[in-house]
Amino acid sequence: MADRVLVRASDIVGLPVVTIDSGEDIAEIRDVVYDGRQHALVGFTLKKRSWWGGNLPSMLTASRVAAIGSDAVMIESEAELIEQDKAPSSLTDKAGSHPVIGTGVLSAGGLRLGTIAGVIVETGDTPRAVGYEITSSDASKGDTTMFVPISAEMALSDDNLIVPADVTPFVGNDLAGFGAVIETFNQSKAADSEVEA
Repeated sequence: MADRVLVRASDIVGLPVVTIDSGEDIAEIRDVVYDGRQHALVGFTLKKRSWWGGNLPSMLTASRVAAIGSDAVMIESEAELIEQDKAPSSLTDKAGSHPVIGTGVLSAGGLRLGTIAGVIVETGDTPRAVGYEITSSDASKGDTTMFVPISAEMALSDDNLIVPADVTPFVGNDLAGFGAVIETFNQSKAADSEVEA
């Protein structure tokens, strides 16, 4: 089982893709594909690992990743790569995608929290999106950064991400401690589900 670490999705860009069966470095992550409406990590576009490094006609879905570590994205074998013409539409459909970076963030109470600066990914053997990095400019405090856990109740439009009231108490201010915040948030949601049942 791979270590679970929180990283910015942008930190995955440029990592080599290495096969476990042969140890070969077969590609490099070109971009992270994220579904903003579902708040889900979908997969990755790739480029060649060479001096001239052009785009590869293959893609990698998040479900086919064996692990994401600090130094590489691991897959079982080269067979995990999917040709673009055979890739699921969630990985290739630009028309259905919605960029999240730069989108405004409002609390359900009407408070502007800032704008989305990034997506936070939990690495390991089941990589997934777990939060958003939000930046805010406050004249009295200057630029501030906060981290908000992803919730199924979040709503994303072309203009704003709406953060429900039950998420705002779980806003963290540093990435190092955000894992504990997410764990507490998930425990709270699980307890709420048991009460409702």
